[in-house]
Amino acid sequence: MKRLETLEALAKSFEGVAKTYAIQAGREVRVVVEHDKIDDIIADKLSHDIATKIEQEMEYPGQIKVTVIREVRKISYAK
Repeated sequence: MKRLETLEALAKSFEGVAKTYAIQAGREVRVVVEHDKIDDIIADKLSHDIATKIEQEMEYPGQIKVTVIREVRKISYAK
């Protein structure tokens, strides 16, 4: 449990990250970013930077998949 919390906190430490979720017993971390602060190019770099920081600061068996999610929703209503 502590490893999951550490993984989430590590990913959350980056600028523009809104939420983090460690899933599959810590084998994957999903990072939801603020769409107005992070564009697609920065999201790609962010996933690499998070993976690098995990490699440097954590001990874990196997590998951890880092997924950055940048979502924009637009809704309109016709009356």
